Amino acid sequence: MIKDSFYDRGIAVRRDMFGPAGAEQMTDNASAFTDELQDIVTRHCFGDIWSRDGLDRRDRSLVTLAMLVALGRSHEIGIHTRGALANGVTSDELRELLIHSSLYCGIPSAFDGFRVVEPIVDEAAGKENVA
Repeated sequence: MIKDSFYDRGIAVRRDMFGPAGAEQMTDNASAFTDELQDIVTRHCFGDIWSRDGLDRRDRSLVTLAMLVALGRSHEIGIHTRGALANGVTSDELRELLIHSSLYCGIPSAFDGFRVVEPIVDEAAGKENVA
């Protein structure tokens, strides 16, 4: 991996949003096969795009989650829900995002989002999900 200012900024953003498991553990444990992808994620995604002026991290989290719901990317919805909570998005805002997505992305996409997001929100609130 190339360690430069983009990398340093990117790893700091990843750590803030996802903790060490989503930052150093992902980059340090990358295989020779996945190393370059982790470099792109760290340097370009988080060190460049997520670090730009114009939108704060909270708003970027909302936009990112809306796009992931539209694309049906359940695994990434889970990851970015945790990041959104770390970036100050509330459970009420997440619910509204998912309800709003039902109109533009379809009810099945919204339900998939709810299935992924609810247990994460409950865990963050210290509740046990009874689904």
